[in-house]
Amino acid sequence: MLNAIAHTLHIILAGAWLGGVVFTTTVVSPALKSMGWDEAEQARVRSVIGRQYAKVGTANLVLLLVFALLEGGLSGFGPALYSEYALLAVLFGLVASHGAYFGRRLVELAKAQQAARDPEMAQMLALRRRRLQRLSIGISMLNILISAVIMILVTYT
Repeated sequence: MLNAIAHTLHIILAGAWLGGVVFTTTVVSPALKSMGWDEAEQARVRSVIGRQYAKVGTANLVLLLVFALLEGGLSGFGPALYSEYALLAVLFGLVASHGAYFGRRLVELAKAQQAARDPEMAQMLALRRRRLQRLSIGISMLNILISAVIMILVTYT
């Protein structure tokens, strides 16, 4: 009975995590682009949303790990769970680096670009910001991929 509850919550948490990541990447980010705001304002709003989402997302990710460990303890550790643990470790690293570096740096570059008096400097800062934004999107896509694999592993454990 306890094993079934832990497994069900494990699946729900994995689905909630995957759903949140897909929603923010494929709905929120494109919606911000369509608002007609300048790049500095988009970066600022995205940063505010990211900080708010981090509160919920971090709690979800920690609970996902707790229930993955609980399920392993109750039903036995197997290859699927060990794979999930490894992917969760990678996911924690991606999420931490994304939140700690990318969001903050994108806002800084957008503000610096907006404040630049020299058009060449503004253009250089815009190029840096766009490159970093592309890398950030790539990391978000990797996050989705890893989260989907975790969802598959959770379903079949």
